[in-house]
Parts: sequence; C-alpha cells; structure tokens
Amino acid sequence: MSKKLSAIFLAALLAAVMTACQKSETSSETETNVSSKTAVSAATIDEATMQEPLTTEAETEAATVAPTTVEPTTKAASTEKDSTKTSSANDTSANDNTSSSGTKKTDSNYTYNEIVSDITYSTIGSMNATDIFTTRDLTQNADLTDATYFTVTSGSNINITSAGVYVLSGSASNVSVTVNAGDDDKVQIVLDGVGITNNSKPAIYVVNADKVFITTASGSTNSLSVTGSFTADGTTNTDAVIFSKDDIVLNGLGALNIRSTNNGVTSKDDLKVTGGTLNITCSADALEANDSIAIAGGNITISTKKDGMHAENDEDNAVGYIYICGGSLDINATSDGIQGTTIVQIDNGNIDISASEGIEGTYVQINGGTINISASDDGINASNKSSTVSVTIEINGGDITINMGQGDTDGVDSNGNLFINGGTIRVNAQSPFDYDRTANKTGGTIIVNGMQTDTITNQIMGGMQQGSMQQNNKQGGMNRR
Repeated sequence: MSKKLSAIFLAALLAAVMTACQKSETSSETETNVSSKTAVSAATIDEATMQEPLTTEAETEAATVAPTTVEPTTKAASTEKDSTKTSSANDTSANDNTSSSGTKKTDSNYTYNEIVSDITYSTIGSMNATDIFTTRDLTQNADLTDATYFTVTSGSNINITSAGVYVLSGSASNVSVTVNAGDDDKVQIVLDGVGITNNSKPAIYVVNADKVFITTASGSTNSLSVTGSFTADGTTNTDAVIFSKDDIVLNGLGALNIRSTNNGVTSKDDLKVTGGTLNITCSADALEANDSIAIAGGNITISTKKDGMHAENDEDNAVGYIYICGGSLDINATSDGIQGTTIVQIDNGNIDISASEGIEGTYVQINGGTINISASDDGINASNKSSTVSVTIEINGGDITINMGQGDTDGVDSNGNLFINGGTIRVNAQSPFDYDRTANKTGGTIIVNGMQTDTITNQIMGGMQQGSMQQNNKQGGMNRR
C-alpha cells in the first residue's frame, strides 16, 4: 500500500472513531437525562414533615390484559398520546362462558404523584413511616398510561392474571374481581364509580400477587357489598368484601363504601390505608390483617359489631402490629376499637373511638395525635398477647381524652408497666389507672375527673386507689423479651 493510500486510510479510520465517540456521548447524555427525569418525578414526602426518603419499589408492570368476561369501557384517548392495545383470553372460571377484551389508553384527567404529605412520625418507637410506606403506597392517583378499562356486568367475573392498572366502573351484582397474578406482580385496581353487590362472595378477591393497590379515582363514589353468608373458596374462608391473601393498599382521592355481613377488609398479610374516604359497616372486623395494619392517611368511618381494627396471626404471636401516623378515624365498635397482638403505636392522626375497649395490645405506645375514647370496659389496655414484647403502656405525647362508663372499668389498664413521659391525658372514670407492675411519670399532664394531678393512682381490690409517683428513672421503651 502506498504512503498516500495509507494516509487516506488512517484519516478515514480516525474520522470513524470520532463519529462513534460522539454517538456514544450523545447516548450517555440521553440515558443520564432519562435517569434524571425519573429521579425528579419520583414522589417524595414534604421535607418539613418527613426527614428521610421513603422506601422505593420496582414497579415494572406488564401490559397483558387479564382474562375476563366483561366488555371493557372505551374512553377517548388523550391528545397527549393515542395508543390502544387490545388483547383477550378465555376465562377459565367455571361460571364464566364468554370472553372479551380490555382496552388500554392514556387518560390525562388524572395527575400522577399526588401524594400524602402530612405524615408525622416519632423516632421514639420501634416503627416509623419511612420503614413501612413506599412512595407508591402514598401516591393517591394511578398512572393510567397503559391502564385497562372495564365496565362490570352482573354475573360476569373479572380475572386479573398479570401486573398492571385496571379501571373499573358501572354497577352490577354477583361479580368477583379475582387477582391471581405472579409472585412479583403489582396490581392496581382503580375504582371509578363502581358498585358491586354480591350474595356470598367477595367483591375483590386477591388469590396471589406481590401487592395489590385498590385506589378510588378522584371525585368518585364507589360501593362494594355482600348481603348474605360468605361461601368458602375450598379451604379458604373468604369472609370479607375485600379479601386478600397478600399485601393490599387502600388509597385514592375518592370514596369507598363497604357493607358486609362479616368482615369489611381482610388481608392475610399486610394491610395499609394511605388516603381516600373509607366507610365500613359490618358485622365482624372492619379492617383485619394477619401481620399488620398501617394507617398513614384517609378519612375512615367504621361501624361494626366486633372490632374496628384487628391485627392477629394465629400461628405467630410475634406479628400482628398496628401503626398509625396520620388520617382521621371514627370507630364505633361493639368489642375493641383497635386491637393488635404485639405493638399498637400511634404517632399522629385524629382518632375517635366508641367501644367496649378503646385500644388494646401487648405494648401500646402513643407518641402523638388527638385521641378521644368512650369505653365501657377499658379505655387503653395492655395485656399479654405476645411473647416478644413486654406488657406496657407508654405515653410520650399526644392529646388523649378517655371517658369511661360506670362499673368495673379502667381508663388506662396495664397488666404490666405504665409510663407517662409526655402529652396530655384526661381521664374521666371511677378508676382512672390500673397497673400490675411499675408506674412512672417523668413528664406530661394528667387530668383526672377535671383535676390536674402528678399522681398515677392504682386501682386495687375493693375499688380503692393507691397513689404512685415513681419518677426517679424512666423505664419506657419497647423492652424485648
């Protein structure tokens, strides 16, 4: 090869290398910009109320339409993006004999990343919001870019078998929305003006998924009811209007009314409520979970012939906790207003309870919030339900008012220790306090029957009271056994 040709070849090679480098830089800049936009768009808690970032989740959602027997609602596509994807599959349900398709469209009427921002949590307790709630848990609107829309039809079930967002509307009877997706699938069901009344089966039944979000659309009113006796699914006693074997989150910017002849909402794992208006009327537990119930927001009204909130796992007494850091709760219960097996921790929220027992757990810790209790047995009770935490009532903050009925009733009753370190507690009762071990007051304000006192009296046999003023050492904290 001549020197001239060699020079030409080297020049061409150099030009090709420079072009490739420029393309690589452009590609890197594009990826960086996408990553930057993703980071900016991720919802975060108001810095004034949440000092730590929330837990994030991998939220990749498949676009496959679940098998269903219901004709989908067709909505006009947004002008921002006009993309429809349609797919269908036969329903394998024994009672469903037809199949149809779902339609996925963009809907710009909903804004993404509307999020609860008034969460307050305590650093004193063993739990706080940053460990419990993810960003998506707290996001009150669904991303409807690839959502599938359905109008419910009487007698026709909807089966969801993959991750995605599914929007339901319309009124029907004897319809079950069943989620039986993969172990890693996250499913979001958006209720947009839907009404379902069933005779004997849940309106929403989660058989399997990683997590299911049940979101009420902005401005919508939705109703789910079961009017007869529940029928079991094999060995599974599906005894709630919303029944889930896995984690569920209730949120949104609309209203959901639930009526049940048994439980209202049951999760055999974790149950969270972070937004929306939730009204439950039922004969058994209104909100029930095996492992935990966590409330970060929402307006919740409960009328039940059993417990308002109940967290218990019959096979493991180390779980079954209740955590509240926001929201408004109005509970009218025949039995317990709030009952947890292990810890009941309240960091914030407005809570009104009328029940036989107001709040019950093994370790009850109140760090904040406004709490009003009217009870006929115990206002706040700590009893031995778990072998993993000590029997204790600990009050570090909040504004608490307890009004007790006549008879053998206690305002604050601990079968173990009682610590008052802060907050204001008003007790109107013949027996304001009852404890079996140690009582310490290191701070806070106690008002008994209208009179301020620094004495934690103790109810003893015969209805007499014994004073206690042990302030030398604070013995609070969730003592593990």
